[in-house]
Amino acid sequence: MIESLNRLSRSNKSFYGIRKGEFMTTVEPLRNIESIKKLEKYFGKQSLRDLLLFTIGTNCGLRISDILNLDVRDVQNKDYISITEKKTGKYKRFPINSKLKPMIDEFTKGKRSDEALFVSIFKNRLDRFGAYYIIKTACQAVGIQEKIGTHTMRKTFGYHHYKKFKDVAMLQKIFNHSNPNITLRYIGIEQDQIDESYNNFIL
Repeated sequence: MIESLNRLSRSNKSFYGIRKGEFMTTVEPLRNIESIKKLEKYFGKQSLRDLLLFTIGTNCGLRISDILNLDVRDVQNKDYISITEKKTGKYKRFPINSKLKPMIDEFTKGKRSDEALFVSIFKNRLDRFGAYYIIKTACQAVGIQEKIGTHTMRKTFGYHHYKKFKDVAMLQKIFNHSNPNITLRYIGIEQDQIDESYNNFIL
């Protein structure tokens, strides 16, 4: 029974009820802080694992593949997270902020250092389809209508980082993008600018 469930979980899309093409849809950042707070409140009631997954995503700007690749030893009793990005092969190091630190301490307490940080109900490493299901279900539960997915977390980080610091060069470096225009398009700022131009153009 467990083995059949594990096979089903590895088939992923069918297990999580993901429709063909749904997973590849272009997604948007969460532009509204209130939406982020609603999700944090929802996750806080549901699962510390899911809350930590979401908070790392929105506070660190990592790709979902790099988040899911984290082991307990990568964050436990640490002030910094150091990884080699799966997509680019580049080294990345950044501090664990004051919001994440107590959450990580609580979540990793008593866990073995060699465990995957995020584990599914089947006791194997959570995969991207499971992460997508977590985010999708939460957004539906709190009434968020935007096109969402696992990249929503990274884009949300980028969107609000830019809104706060207005430093596209820094964000481009964080994301390892080759061009600042790619960064602005990726985080949804370019679309905001287009929308604003339409709203302010009346003949």
